[in-house]
Formats: sequence, structure tokens, C-alpha cells
Amino acid sequence: MAGISDAATSGLEGQGQPIAREDVTFASGKDDCAAWHYIPESVAGPCPCIVMAHGFGGTRDTGLAPFAERFVAAGYHVLVFDYRSFGDSGGEPRQVISIGRQLADWQAAIDFARTLEGVDPDRIALWGSSFSGGHVLVAAVRDGRVAAVSSQVPMMDGYAAIKNMRGSLGLARQLRFTARALADAFRGLLGISPLMVPIVGPPGTLAVMTAPDAEQGLMAIAPPDFRNEVAARIGLAVPSYRPFKYADRLPCPILIQASIGDSVAPDEAASAAAERAGGKARLERYPIGHFDIYVSPARERAVSDQLEFFSQHLSAS
Repeated sequence: MAGISDAATSGLEGQGQPIAREDVTFASGKDDCAAWHYIPESVAGPCPCIVMAHGFGGTRDTGLAPFAERFVAAGYHVLVFDYRSFGDSGGEPRQVISIGRQLADWQAAIDFARTLEGVDPDRIALWGSSFSGGHVLVAAVRDGRVAAVSSQVPMMDGYAAIKNMRGSLGLARQLRFTARALADAFRGLLGISPLMVPIVGPPGTLAVMTAPDAEQGLMAIAPPDFRNEVAARIGLAVPSYRPFKYADRLPCPILIQASIGDSVAPDEAASAAAERAGGKARLERYPIGHFDIYVSPARERAVSDQLEFFSQHLSAS
């Protein structure tokens, strides 16, 4: 069952106009995912809907609102959701990243978006960034009906990302991280509370991301109550998660926006995904850091390219 709160015009602004946003929930597995539904004003007929979710360990209020506001101002419905175990969504234990569960959340969000009043169910687009930038490719392939995909600074190859992480961690901290991940996985099997690791930390510390731009970049867009921690077990699952291998099965066009020399999500993997997707892919490469794309001026260029892409592929047939 989906739940919808009273719709109200928020204090947000898009292109100088008030934006209507409602809090909604939808079921995924045995839990509910919390989401924002942005509603375009004065748009006649069923409209496309862009479904969005955050990156590694983030929440929907971690830098996604400025993108959603631009999309709704352009006439699109937008659904921005929290994964189970994160943010305002249900699910226990908290702060546990499960790739399988997150992909199931994507399918539940897509299915829910198709039921929203005023949404054209045949014009659903997916928008992902960083870790979710890989998820959207896999989710589109599995769903088979998605009309367009926007993948921003994506984590397209977990093996390559882990190699990047190893370079910044060093051997000793790498071994400590692996030991903690194994211990946490064992605790998970026993139903014991997770062992956490920081999502970001300064270079030389034990965290998932310790590149020089990681901590400052993430904290610049994080809300005051952001939890800078995840269950360590995800470190065991990431190396075998390689979304770029799905690209040759995409049912729709994809925009891939890569950060040249990305310290978190190697841009070589993004290029490999574009090559596999062939004529369905548009690849844009920007000379920016991984987290720069969430703030101006890099964000404005990224959003402009996304709006152009969506306009091309979500127009009514």
C-alpha cells in the first residue's frame, strides 16, 4: 500500500515559481520507502516522471533537491526516495547497504511512479548519481519499460572502485577494513547489530572514501543530521558489482556523465558502459571532481545536459 500526505506547496523555488511537493510512501518488501513527489504546475495531460535516489550511504536530502526542482520546473513529475534502512524509510537494521535490496527498492519506486496521478506510465525515466548511477542502469535493464536513464558520476564497476579505494587506504588499513567487513558479515548472519565504518574520512583514516576531496565534498551537501557511517559488510559485495556489464541490454537511451580522473568512481568504467551501450549512450566527460557536480557551477552544466536529454527522449510520441 502507498501512503500520501496532504499535498502542499512547499517553500522551494524553481525558475522563480513555487513548487508543489508531497510526502509519499510506497511498499518495498516488508517495509515502506519514504519519498518526495514533486508535482509540475499547469501541465496538461499525463507527464513523464523522473525517479531519483541518492548515492552511497546518502539520503534524499543529500544534494538531490536542486536537481529535482529544476526537473519539476521544466514540467516533469519527480519521485525522490530513500532506500530501506536509510533516511525516513523503514527497514532494520539501519545503515546497511544491500545491493539486492536497493535494486528491489528501485523496482518498487518505478512501479509506484507509474500509479501516480498525472504520470504517463510509459514515460518513466531514472536518475542516479554515484552508487545509484550504476543502479539505474541495472534497474532499467531489469524493468524493460523505462524510457530514459541519466547516470551521473556513476559507480559502474565495483572492482575498479575498490582498486581506487585501496590506493588511498594503504595495505594496513585495507587489511583492517577487510577484517571489519568480515566480522560485520558474520554478525549479520547471527542477527547482531552491525559494525560500522565511516562513509568518508580524511586521507589516512579507516573509511570507505578517503580521497582528498571526499570528506569535504560529501559534507558540503549533507544535511545536519547526516549519519556518516554504514555497515562494513558492503565492502565484501562491492567488488563483484559491475553494472557496466548490463549496458548492452539497455532498453532505452542513457546519458552518462563522467568526472575525468574521478577519485571515487573511475571514469574509465563509465566510458566502458557507454561503449557497451553503443548508439543508445551519450557520454559527457567533465573536468571536475566527483562531488563538484552537486554544486554550482558544475551542477548547472550537468542539469542543462540532463534537461536536454530528457526533452529529447521523454517527449510525447
